[in-house]
Amino acid sequence: MSKKIDLSMPNAFVPGQGNLSSEDDAMVARRYRLLGPAYRLMYENPLHLVRGEGVWLYDVNGRPYLDVYNNVTSLGHCHPRVVEAIREQVGILATNTRYLHSLILDYAERLLATFPSALGHVMFACTGSEANDLAYRIAKFHTGGTGVIVTDMSYHGISDTVSQFSPSLGKSVNLGVHVRTVPSPHAYHYPHCDIGAKFTADVKSAIDDLLRHGIKPAMLIVDSLFTSDGVLADPGGFLKGAVDAIRAAGGIFVADEVQPGFARTGDFMWGFQRHGVEPDMVTLGKPMGNGQPISATVIRPEILQEFGENARYFNTFGGNAVSCAAAFAVLQAIQDEKLQENARVVGAHMAEGLSKLKARHDIVGDVRGAGLIFGLEIVTDQTSAKAGREATTRVVNRMRDDGVLISVCGKGYNVLKIRPPLVFSRENADMFLAALDRALAAE
Repeated sequence: MSKKIDLSMPNAFVPGQGNLSSEDDAMVARRYRLLGPAYRLMYENPLHLVRGEGVWLYDVNGRPYLDVYNNVTSLGHCHPRVVEAIREQVGILATNTRYLHSLILDYAERLLATFPSALGHVMFACTGSEANDLAYRIAKFHTGGTGVIVTDMSYHGISDTVSQFSPSLGKSVNLGVHVRTVPSPHAYHYPHCDIGAKFTADVKSAIDDLLRHGIKPAMLIVDSLFTSDGVLADPGGFLKGAVDAIRAAGGIFVADEVQPGFARTGDFMWGFQRHGVEPDMVTLGKPMGNGQPISATVIRPEILQEFGENARYFNTFGGNAVSCAAAFAVLQAIQDEKLQENARVVGAHMAEGLSKLKARHDIVGDVRGAGLIFGLEIVTDQTSAKAGREATTRVVNRMRDDGVLISVCGKGYNVLKIRPPLVFSRENADMFLAALDRALAAE
């Protein structure tokens, strides 16, 4: 088994360098033998998990870990409402969208009601990658262009098409010739700059470069919290100029809400709402079914019209009854259990605690986020703001050993990526903050 360090994935397990039990070491070898070399594990000592409940994950020895990272199960692991919805529906009917079934329509109505009225259609798939792939197909058909503009550390999926505009996958995954990257809108590194004006100018430059090479722009697509870029939430409103620029060039704006969406920002249901813009398309995934595979592309009807009349869309499992039941239960839980409000209140408590840690630890250069998603930029010192990648990795792995799970993002792989379930409590937050304090102090 190769022991080469994979520099394209932060916080990756390096075979032969961990401190694993004989059982887990054998499982790593078996995994490599059966699944091949492309898969990666997280942490210096990978976790062997067997069960999850709420905000907790449990390893093979029964040890609990506070999950402050996995937004796939945004309601927490094994949320009873979602489990019951899946169990009930799988015992009744599991079929696709080529048959009449009311559940997909009931869910579509309830989901679309959370969006601006201009976004009137929804198409279902299984993963965020598929949702973004579909968005690009429709964008090309509608605009007649192929050019895509993304930020320089963004992630939008793993299909061949979408990986070509997912630069965070690393240098071994080539970007398409029709793709242009722009610098992440990073207020911390441009402290005396109007971030909105700079981002708009960068997008306009990318548009000009596409046109110079004979490539008509099709879309600007961004994760509205720039999560993989390092969680770049503020200032609210800075996207508007860039959205106007892509539309003026004949392209459309796609908000990738796979990570920012479903109430995570606290103040809004969707991340793009923080910027006062209305996208032409919105893509959804990960937390939509709390682990049950379902995703969606939400679209302005006038953009979908011609595509729909000329190109059939079918996805064998996209929008199946079981996944729609899970997604309906997720949306009900968010609304009935007031989880958007919980994200706002508990998120504010976490933000206050993180700011206190920044004041206490010189390696914390910046604290940023919205609701229950945060990025803590780790630096060698606050004066130089130089990326502290090695320290970041040590902090993440100390926390893992302390029973708290987070990970890493950002261009310098030096941003702590923190996104707990929406059911996170103040008590959970205090436990997390105490563990982070200990991990930072060890530096």
